[in-house]
Amino acid sequence: MPGSDETPEPTWPSSDHDTDRDATASGDGGVTDQLRVPKVSNADPPTIRVSKPEAGRAGQADPPTQQAAPRQPAPQSPQVSQQPPPPPPRFAAQQPQQVAPQPPQQQPPLQQPQQQPPQQPPQQPLPRQQPQQSQPQRYQPQRQPSPPPPPLPLPPSEPAGTGPSEDNTAEPAVARRGKGLRIGAVLAVLLLVATGVTLALPDVSNRLGLPWAPNAPKAQPPEPVAVTRELRGPSEAQPAPTQAGVASALQGPASAGVLGTLTGSVVDPDTGTVLWEREADRPLTPASTIKLLTFAAALLALDHGTQFPTTVVQGEEPGTVVLVAGGDVTLSSLPSGEQSVYPGAAHLDDLVTQVKEATGGSVTEVRLDPSIFAEDPAAPGWAPGDSPSTFMAPVQPAMLDGGRREATDPNSMRYGDPAAELVRELANRLGAKVGEPLSTPAPQGARVLGEVRSAPLAELVDRAMLTSDNLVAEVLARQVAIAQGKEPSFEGGAQATLQVLGRNGFDVSGVELSDASGLSTKNRVPAALLSEVLAVAADPGEDDPRTAKLRPLLGGLPVAGGSGTLSDRYTEGAATEGRGWVRAKTGTLSGANTLAGLVLDQDGRVLVFAFMSSGTDIKAARAALDELTATLRGCGCR
Repeated sequence: MPGSDETPEPTWPSSDHDTDRDATASGDGGVTDQLRVPKVSNADPPTIRVSKPEAGRAGQADPPTQQAAPRQPAPQSPQVSQQPPPPPPRFAAQQPQQVAPQPPQQQPPLQQPQQQPPQQPPQQPLPRQQPQQSQPQRYQPQRQPSPPPPPLPLPPSEPAGTGPSEDNTAEPAVARRGKGLRIGAVLAVLLLVATGVTLALPDVSNRLGLPWAPNAPKAQPPEPVAVTRELRGPSEAQPAPTQAGVASALQGPASAGVLGTLTGSVVDPDTGTVLWEREADRPLTPASTIKLLTFAAALLALDHGTQFPTTVVQGEEPGTVVLVAGGDVTLSSLPSGEQSVYPGAAHLDDLVTQVKEATGGSVTEVRLDPSIFAEDPAAPGWAPGDSPSTFMAPVQPAMLDGGRREATDPNSMRYGDPAAELVRELANRLGAKVGEPLSTPAPQGARVLGEVRSAPLAELVDRAMLTSDNLVAEVLARQVAIAQGKEPSFEGGAQATLQVLGRNGFDVSGVELSDASGLSTKNRVPAALLSEVLAVAADPGEDDPRTAKLRPLLGGLPVAGGSGTLSDRYTEGAATEGRGWVRAKTGTLSGANTLAGLVLDQDGRVLVFAFMSSGTDIKAARAALDELTATLRGCGCR
């Protein structure tokens, strides 16, 4: 407190102490009763310790704001009020600044800044020293606050050079603003540079369509043209091929000795005109071209969207389920989402999931009901090694992946009992066992626990035509037999096929069928029937109702040198003329080679053909048939 003797630290002059009187007294030479300030030297800059109130520090008085009335006023010297102490100084290598006392009437009390500078360590009291001049001086090092306090407002009458300098407090703020502007400018420049570099990248500029993009169009793109998609037949303005023209073109290639006994027929599907034929009504072994008749009968007799089911029902005994075969041999063993050799096939995993949800997982035994097809292990005229093989499995009404051991390999070896393999796999995934006996009829009206279906009929035909799938052909013939009320067997399928074709106006006289796939050497078909079926399917008109039903036959025909069973043909000599233009179904057995399909001639007209050779070498006959059909592509045949 003021006037207390208990604190050892130097304090400001007390309120009853007159500094003017001390300065004018003759006894002490004008020495003021204030803190002594040592002389300033370059080595030791003058400092003065200023006490400020702190919590917990006793005996220290706040700096006085008013000066008591002087005991002996001097007329020549105005009363001076003691200046409130500034914030504690920082030690800095700067020149001290002299501060003069301020009049008590005009000096407002000094407010402490909100942000105090870091507190300095305690300083030792400075010894009292007689000043060099009569006016009291207080030395304070100049400092730069961090952060700086706001500048104090100065009264208008305050003399120049007194109080804190506004320049000293304003300069840091200006410097910070200038620094912020410089940083902002640098960041803006960097952002512009980065944006420019990014937009200059080829991928970005191409995607955004910028003018400097490498793939930018050199000119304005043309206006979009309205396109009407439609299937058009050959133009009537184009000259139609003639019989003489076709005969002249085929005279040389058809005389090749490697073709052995050759029969054939060439038809203009637009007019139905037979342009060329050689013993076209003579039945020969068709091999796999018989599939044209099998698939035609299926498309004529069944709905194109028909799907064949595989169903699981509740068995008679608790925990027993029965797999009811529905004729789908394409069911996939692969996980859902993965594709086997049959696009669009159903997945066994989906069937298992349905059964588990329906039973709560309480399945103990799995059995099979294969009664939809008759048991018929092999067709007349099949070789002993035809089934099981890499191209055929026993014809059963349910199996995985066409009976293949490898689901994604078209040429994989087949199982000898593919239906039993399916039941074993289903039982394994259900955590059950295979029932004994394996085959059992499903209970009448049994609860359905799960069911999956094959791809639609039209898709099955398209794929089987492309790959010449023997198993699918036999299964579809049995489905036609069921639809026609025939026994679902080799014989029943053959009878149903001929019945459907004959009912739809095709001449089936002289035709002998032992199977539906063409593996049997006992099959006999004339070339005229093959070309007639294809001509109806390729008819550009809309008058024949059979055309719409048979059109899917054409989509699956292999492309010469491009797909299916023709992918590795039409590679040498004159045959290369037909690459990409000929589409045909192949047929190959020992001593028998056939080719039936269509070709676009030089005038853009579609020609349908069927050629059958017998008693020939397979490799030589194939090359000769390729050249024969490629000749039709190279001529206008007028």
